[in-house]
Amino acid sequence: MGTFEFVGLEPLVAQTKLSSDESLEELIDGNRRFTSGQMTSFEHDLAMLKQHTAEKQEPFAAVLSCADSRVPVELLFDQTIGHLFVVRVAGNIISPEIIGSLEYGAAVLGVKVLLVMGHGNCGAVKAAIQGKAVPGQISALYPHLRPAVDQAGPDLEATVKANAKIQASLLREASPVLAELIKENKLKIVAGYYDIASGEVTLLE
Repeated sequence: MGTFEFVGLEPLVAQTKLSSDESLEELIDGNRRFTSGQMTSFEHDLAMLKQHTAEKQEPFAAVLSCADSRVPVELLFDQTIGHLFVVRVAGNIISPEIIGSLEYGAAVLGVKVLLVMGHGNCGAVKAAIQGKAVPGQISALYPHLRPAVDQAGPDLEATVKANAKIQASLLREASPVLAELIKENKLKIVAGYYDIASGEVTLLE
């Protein structure tokens, strides 16, 4: 099977030159700068704004994160404008819309690594574990989180970690586009856990 082509969405000419392993290393190095208080991204913001980010983007990594306000993805990886392609949804779960967004990041923008990241004290996972009645459509999250609850509940941290790994695995399987990029060694999909108390991100796979 050859490389997938998105009709009308040609891959950018200037994409990251980093490999998948180098992209993952840059994420983790950035998180180390964040936890040690030695961030450099703010110094780059003005320079990036003066360049052509209004016309193009060349992110090296994509992150599927929870919508929780305590998880500022660019900050905790010490990255600036145009470096990360971030998709956020409560419980960092996949859906057709999420998959489509991440396919765009990988197939069109050329990100080399895709991190599915859960986090400490996740309210969405906690609610799924409790399984209580909730207002509106919040309970629509529950079926996506149920496999992790069944595997690791009621331990919240263990369930969050299980969910990140399950969603990463589902992402590899649910998207032929991403699967082909993985097969061609153009993309790596990994799971991670963000400790909101320490600020540290650990890889789970």
